[in-house]
Amino acid sequence: MLERRVAPSPVLAILSPIIAVVLTILAGFALFAALGKDPVKAMEIYFLSPFADAYNRSELLVKAIPLALIGSGLAICFRAGVFNIGAPGQYTLGAIFAGGVALHAPENAAMIWLLPLCLAAGFVGGMLWGWIPAILRNLAGANVILVSLMLTYVAALLLDWLVRGPWADPLGRGFPKTATFPDGALMPNLLAGTRLHWGLVLAVIAALALAWMLFRTRRGFGIRAMGLAPKAAAFGGFSEAKTVTYVLLVSGGLAGLAGAVEATATIQQLQPDIAAGYGFAAIIVAFLGRLNPIGALIAALALAVTYIGGENAQILLKLPKNAAFVFQGMLLFFLLACDTLIHYRIRLYRRAGIA
Repeated sequence: MLERRVAPSPVLAILSPIIAVVLTILAGFALFAALGKDPVKAMEIYFLSPFADAYNRSELLVKAIPLALIGSGLAICFRAGVFNIGAPGQYTLGAIFAGGVALHAPENAAMIWLLPLCLAAGFVGGMLWGWIPAILRNLAGANVILVSLMLTYVAALLLDWLVRGPWADPLGRGFPKTATFPDGALMPNLLAGTRLHWGLVLAVIAALALAWMLFRTRRGFGIRAMGLAPKAAAFGGFSEAKTVTYVLLVSGGLAGLAGAVEATATIQQLQPDIAAGYGFAAIIVAFLGRLNPIGALIAALALAVTYIGGENAQILLKLPKNAAFVFQGMLLFFLLACDTLIHYRIRLYRRAGIA
């Protein structure tokens, strides 16, 4: 059985993500060997090819941007002990709201304001989708995990209906997508010849702002206190209901902003598969970053490697596309296992005989 340690090691708590990454790599060796692939070549393609040239490195950042935005928001949510599992739905609602503004903007609208309006609409859309589980939790005691997760499927079906119905591209020849957004709604690139865009700046600003709020303000102290000791936080004057609402609004808003950024910068239209698994992968980002918004920036790069490496392995090794999700799952498993063993020890007891 598991027995709580009196004094968990602070050194191991810091090294836990590194240990989890190493164990994931070792498990990857065994996985590729079982599939009949050369493990050394496979791991080289998977983990080193994303850094091979300037274009691959820029694509690494492109993949990391939505992961960093969502992961930073989830980090403060999990810090408060509020497990928002509905980030994919909030991401989708953000993309829908941003797409709605882009597709229905008047032709004579000032183009300079169109992109900021799309991003603001995406943030609001994600906030509204995150507000629903907060309301149901505070008023009816509903489980945030279940409500936020179920809303993910509602958002996906709403997007699918829109791109096949009222917002379908009239020139799309039956493909489920909208028309391409107007030029004023498209986010400009940071580097010519690549897809790297200004969303990178937004992700860094958001992480820095959240880190300052979390560690330098009274509200941030209340969030951390609620996650560690809810009763003590309530005794100190921090409202549990207000804290739950705040962290769900912020994390939902950032997930919605990530959806708006992806829609206006990378995809430039709405499609049914716009989420690309970012919402669930961002949960790993939050934990790998030690529930710290700055750490989430670094963790987002690590998860982005699995996306780019998975795509390269799919082409060069003929591996299935879902191989990337296998690595993400193994990383989360080893990370949670390391964290568990830091706080608990395995104690073996001999079962007493029956007289």
